[in-house]
Amino acid sequence: MAAEFEMPKLGLTMEYGKILQWMVEDGTPVVEGQPIIIIETDKVETEVESSGAGILRHVATVGETYDCGTQLGWFLEEGEDMPAMAAPAPANAESSAAPATAAAVPVSTAATTTSVDAGGRIMASPNAKRVAKLRNVDLRTVAGTGPGGRITSEDVEAAPAGGIAPAAAAGAAVAAGGIAAVAGSANVPATLAARNLANLLGVDLSQVASAPPDPRISKEDVARHVRELLAGAAAAQPSAPAVAFPLLQTPTSVLPMSGMRGTIATRMHQSLQQMAQLTLTMDVDMAAVAADRAKRKASGDAPGYTDYIIAAAAKALRDHPFVNSQVTDEGVALLPDINVGMAVAIDGGLVVPVVKHTDQLDIAALSAETSRLAEAARDGKLKLDEMEGGTFSVSALGMFGVDGFTPVINPPNTAILGVGRLRDDVAWADDGTPVKATMLTLSLTWDHRAFDGAPAAEFAQSIKRHLEAV
Repeated sequence: MAAEFEMPKLGLTMEYGKILQWMVEDGTPVVEGQPIIIIETDKVETEVESSGAGILRHVATVGETYDCGTQLGWFLEEGEDMPAMAAPAPANAESSAAPATAAAVPVSTAATTTSVDAGGRIMASPNAKRVAKLRNVDLRTVAGTGPGGRITSEDVEAAPAGGIAPAAAAGAAVAAGGIAAVAGSANVPATLAARNLANLLGVDLSQVASAPPDPRISKEDVARHVRELLAGAAAAQPSAPAVAFPLLQTPTSVLPMSGMRGTIATRMHQSLQQMAQLTLTMDVDMAAVAADRAKRKASGDAPGYTDYIIAAAAKALRDHPFVNSQVTDEGVALLPDINVGMAVAIDGGLVVPVVKHTDQLDIAALSAETSRLAEAARDGKLKLDEMEGGTFSVSALGMFGVDGFTPVINPPNTAILGVGRLRDDVAWADDGTPVKATMLTLSLTWDHRAFDGAPAAEFAQSIKRHLEAV
């Protein structure tokens, strides 16, 4: 019996996923648990395993973005045909009937015979319905080319638009200083994301230049066009802040701030805009940690220095619960579970996998978990739920020779700890004699809205005490 394969919800915050690759060909037998597709969320690229077994038939398209729960394919038995019906619509999907403002257009015979099921429902993917609403296209006039006559987003893109930009977009056009209407956009080569953004903002795609070598207009091209228009409008208002600095030279290349880089840029900028962030530094004598690590190394694998710091931070969070918190509309919410995230540098950016219930792990178990997460991060095999739920973060730059720095808080946390390099230093014995010491600098950034400088210093001192008493 046919069973649906849907876009999974891999974490609490995941709302949609973009298909990067089908790992098995259409019509291939698969077993439950077999990796069959690679998707991209706003946080991570990940392989998704088959939720069923049978002959896998593709419904969704590579490069498209789908809401969680949207049907991506079918699992069929040997010799079974793909059902000629649409995937179940999302709970919040609106009626597929044409908008009231759409012009009356005779219903095409092809559409009525191939894209409407026996119950009179229009067979269209949720993405096609969304595109149709944005382009004001009557789905009853569109002939579907998908499986069983289902209407795809490509079918909607090929159909003529049935009206003008939404009122909200028209208002945005006026506010932007004269962005053109979308009437001339229908036959311009452009990606779906570009059309969605252009329709939303009321941009005429025929006025937008594409970036070589791709002749199609991309979402970034539309955004750049809007920024240029906004910059022109701002020029008439000298008091308005500049949107961007002009280029000093012709660049050798431009690295797009999209995907992971774009997500990091957005989140870190929001973090600095929305929080009152301050940083303090504190030196720690790591002699006790070094001695314990040497002893463990003699009898087997030893934890890394960062593992000891994560463990000490988790104990300090237990001692000072106001740091294990987030700011809400109601106030500062103290969180019961201590989940420490650790920043891991990868090609193109960094990710922050989370050690769940960190305070409940001994140093050996903690070291094993951080090693596993770091390896998964570098191999691109982190699961989305392994990157969610962090209540505090640790970021280490000591391996690059850095002593102290100013880490930026990972929202919605209220603090983050930076870890510098181990260095030889001088300490003073009780009798005033200088002695060699192994020191390390901790940099604590905290949100001053949540707690003040004195409590922040006491929290840092607690970490220091736990490290020096190992």
